[in-house]
Amino acid sequence: MKSKKSITRKLFFITSIVFVVFITTNLIVQSAFFGQFYIKWKSDTLSHDLIKFKDKYSLLKTNDEETSLISTFEDQNNYKIIIRDKAGNLKYLTKTVDARKDSIKARIMDQLMSTQIETIGGVAKFKKDKKPSIFLTDNNLELEVSATSISYSVAGISYDEKKDEFIYVYTSLQPVNEAVQVIKEFYYYFYIGAIVIILFLSLIYSNMIAKPLIKITKTAGKMAKLDFSEKCVVKSNDEIGALATSLNLLSENLNESLTSLKDANSKLEKDIEKEKKLTEMRKDFVAAVSHELKTPITLIEGYTQALNDDILEGEEKQYFIDVIMDESRKMNNLVSDMLNLSQLESGNFNLVQEDFYIDELVKPLAKKFSSMLNEKDIKLSVNLVQNIKVTADWNRIEQVLTNYMTNAIRHVNNGGTIAVTMLDREDSICVEVENSGSKIDEAESDKIWDTFYKIDKSRTRKLGGTGLGLSIVKNIILLHGGSCGVANTEMGVKFYFILTKQ
Repeated sequence: MKSKKSITRKLFFITSIVFVVFITTNLIVQSAFFGQFYIKWKSDTLSHDLIKFKDKYSLLKTNDEETSLISTFEDQNNYKIIIRDKAGNLKYLTKTVDARKDSIKARIMDQLMSTQIETIGGVAKFKKDKKPSIFLTDNNLELEVSATSISYSVAGISYDEKKDEFIYVYTSLQPVNEAVQVIKEFYYYFYIGAIVIILFLSLIYSNMIAKPLIKITKTAGKMAKLDFSEKCVVKSNDEIGALATSLNLLSENLNESLTSLKDANSKLEKDIEKEKKLTEMRKDFVAAVSHELKTPITLIEGYTQALNDDILEGEEKQYFIDVIMDESRKMNNLVSDMLNLSQLESGNFNLVQEDFYIDELVKPLAKKFSSMLNEKDIKLSVNLVQNIKVTADWNRIEQVLTNYMTNAIRHVNNGGTIAVTMLDREDSICVEVENSGSKIDEAESDKIWDTFYKIDKSRTRKLGGTGLGLSIVKNIILLHGGSCGVANTEMGVKFYFILTKQ
């Protein structure tokens, strides 16, 4: 607001002062020099007209022609003419109804004529100047007298060499002093009115100029605070409008540049964070692989050494052989899972997709896992939805179900329950594998999908597994454009995946 007042006041005061000074100077100059200018203009005009009259008059031959020219000249120019011969005798005098005024005019012309007498060799003669002589009457040469004013005249004398005559022309001036006084009084009121109008127009003008500048300043201030939401709306085709347009363009370019920079910084931060996570994952992966391989390798090495020393016999020897084979199988499964996971996470894995009914994939589960279910006396219930077709990789979806089932069997208690359920949704199919037993802490629900993550912190081997199964499941489902998750239920824990129906 302070800036607005400042620019408006400056423009207002500067504009007002300029116009006031101009008007004041103009009035002073006119008041001081108007009278002199008027007399000078009147004298020059009379001199010019007298020359023209003399040129025409000198060509005339008869008195009638002369009288007609004189009358026309007097009527058109408001002049009075007196003509005398070379001896000074009166030839022509414009008469009026007032004999007294005619007498005064004749006497004044005699006085003017006396100014044209020169003495040469003791003989007085009239000056025969071809160029007109112009005179301004003073208070002693009165032409008109009234109760309120004195009018002065401008008179001219010229010698006509062709006719050897003297031509006197005079015209009355308006009362100069009175006219100047009237003009001054008029200027007084005009000056007051002009000042009011100037102040009013200056205020409007200053606001017109300041308003777009204030908008530009406001927009620039927000730009300085990196706020590019406001645009400067100035509808003009001058430099101020061009400045506003340039400022808006600058705002857009800066906004785009800063947005791009923010996006680049955000992407860089994500890349750095991703790189950190990858580094941590590599470390965890190496540590996990080392840990997972260390135990079977140690067992195989020890049991192989015992067999090599041939210190075992009978059932004990067979037990050592079975342990070596079991650990070798686990190592093979671990390596196989690691290869599968590596392919899935690389993004280069190609799915062999086909159309099939998902219930046909779920049906064989009871038979496929019957021995494992019977071993722990687990009750399996399967709830199918018929004729739900999907487009997917049969083998990979089967791998997902196998991982869910083995995980459920591994964690369910003896005599527990596993339920496989299909849920038909509007545009998708959900397959759930729920087992009775312990629930999963909320803090663990997101971590179980990570590589080599196991809920049993001591990494005990009694439950088996490589810690890669759920990570493989997540990657397979994501490649299919589906989703997967885990949730605690009243019975225990439920794992599920969702695929889009055909």
